Amino acid sequence: MKAKKIMSVILAGAMTLSLAACGLSSAPVAEAPVAEAPAAEAPAAEAPAAEAPAADAAAANDPAVTLVMAEVNPLDTIVGQMDSKFKEEVEKLSGGSITIDLQASGVLGSENDVLDSILGGAGTIQMSRISAFALTSYGGEKSKLLSIPYTFKDRDHFWAFATSDLAQEFLNEPSEKGSGIRGLFYGEEGFRHFFGVKPLESIDDLAGLKIRVSNDPVMNGMVEGLGSSPTVVDFGELYSALSSGVVDAAEQPIANYKSNAFNEVANNLILDGHTLGAVQVIITDEAWNSLTPAQQDAMMEASKIASAYCREISEEAENKVLDELKASGCNVVEVTDKTPWQEACKKVIEENTSDQAELYQQILDFAK
Repeated sequence: MKAKKIMSVILAGAMTLSLAACGLSSAPVAEAPVAEAPAAEAPAAEAPAAEAPAADAAAANDPAVTLVMAEVNPLDTIVGQMDSKFKEEVEKLSGGSITIDLQASGVLGSENDVLDSILGGAGTIQMSRISAFALTSYGGEKSKLLSIPYTFKDRDHFWAFATSDLAQEFLNEPSEKGSGIRGLFYGEEGFRHFFGVKPLESIDDLAGLKIRVSNDPVMNGMVEGLGSSPTVVDFGELYSALSSGVVDAAEQPIANYKSNAFNEVANNLILDGHTLGAVQVIITDEAWNSLTPAQQDAMMEASKIASAYCREISEEAENKVLDELKASGCNVVEVTDKTPWQEACKKVIEENTSDQAELYQQILDFAK
């Protein structure tokens, strides 16, 4: 027994020395301020990380979701950059629980193709950036007003509307009508102008031309008012239609005109600015309802950021592209007096606003 006690004492001493040695080898860590009171009270120091867009909570608690988003234009356009910003912010604010699979350059089809797929319930596309007028053929009665020629006198006019409570009513309209989609936010891609294979020096040069349209009643009426023939061509086929003579002219915002290389086959641009290219990002109700409240909040916060980003870059980007076009030899004609153009569009304006005259006047009233 005495031998066992002696052995126990020896072992205990050895363990003490061993622990002491371990303590010395990790002394810098052991002596870090962890043992001090301030560190114990530090929940305040960790609060920013916990509050940082609730990203950690979202990543830990929300299911992983991938949303396919369609964009007809390349990513270097104004709307393409807006889409990329939206994708970046959604993925960051959701803590990585939402992935936006952004498919650009029309690989999923034209805007109408995408809307047909979404509204037909194919389930392969959950989101898209679309032109406001694209909803006209799908029951978007309010959205139709945004495509009326010469509605917005300048960008400030449009953004006064786009950031208003009235704009939210327009975004909610499709879902309220049971179409299965809803708008998240507005953006714009610059004013739309006509361009053609032959020189366009004035409004008179549009008479008799076959002008590409997207089968939209407002656009059809506008082209007819100009004395031209509206010709339906899918956006993805427009380049070849211009080069082969299927159409003589078309209209697009400046950035899209250059990014899609339309100046290669129709190097004549007349800056009539008939409409501001109002756009919106939509999502299917099914996809929206599948998101958790935290994920929906992330989507809405990202929407605000992306919309503001579009407003920030649009005018500068458009002016830069216009300078590049002029430098490359594009025949650019400024329209100093839009009165003849407005007169030519008077019929289509009245026909498409008379049933919503009061609402249309509210939009006009946002002008300063």
